[in-house]
Formats: sequence, C-alpha cells, structure tokens
Amino acid sequence: MEQAPVNEGDIVDVRIEGIGDKGDGIGRVKGFVLIVPGTQEGDEVKVKVNKVIKNMGFAEVVERKEAFEEETEIKEEKKEKKTKPKKKEKPENLLDYDPSLDSEDFGSELD
Repeated sequence: MEQAPVNEGDIVDVRIEGIGDKGDGIGRVKGFVLIVPGTQEGDEVKVKVNKVIKNMGFAEVVERKEAFEEETEIKEEKKEKKTKPKKKEKPENLLDYDPSLDSEDFGSELD
C-alpha cells in the first residue's frame, strides 16, 4: 500500500475542485483526496489535516486565500492614493511655445 502524501497535523494549500454528496469541498494533494467542510468549488485554502485513512483524508480550513487577496488590494489602493500625480511639464521658456501645435481653435466660431 502506498503511503499518503500528507500526515495528520500537516498544513497544506489546497484548491477545492468539487463538492461531495454531503456538501463538503473536495481537494487534492498529489492526487490524494482531502474532504474540507465549509468550502466551495474554486476556493483556495490552507488546511490542517485532521485525519488520514486508506484512500482519503479530512481537513479543516485554517486560512482562506481570498482574505490575502483582499488585504493586498486594500494595501495597493492605499499606496495609489499616497502617490501624488505628476504635474504637467511646462516649457522652461515660454518663448519656445509654438501655437501651431494647439489642437483647439478657440474663438473661431465668432468670425
């Protein structure tokens, strides 16, 4: 008999691939099935393995990846708010201004 790739007490990252008959999430570690209550298909979680039997194991969620993503998004939003927008560059010498580069023709409608 091949030994399971996890042991009781191990903490591993798992992506929930499906839902079992009783509504528990099903994930895999190197092909070994872990039943994880309180999860949904698509969840990416860190779990603690509570029990290992012949062809599967049971685990509980210790951390959810979504929480990390939300924290990262919040930190990046705060960082963006702190960075000041760059000021528009002005010509060093106003005599270098070329009016032919203007894209607007203000006042032409008055002619």
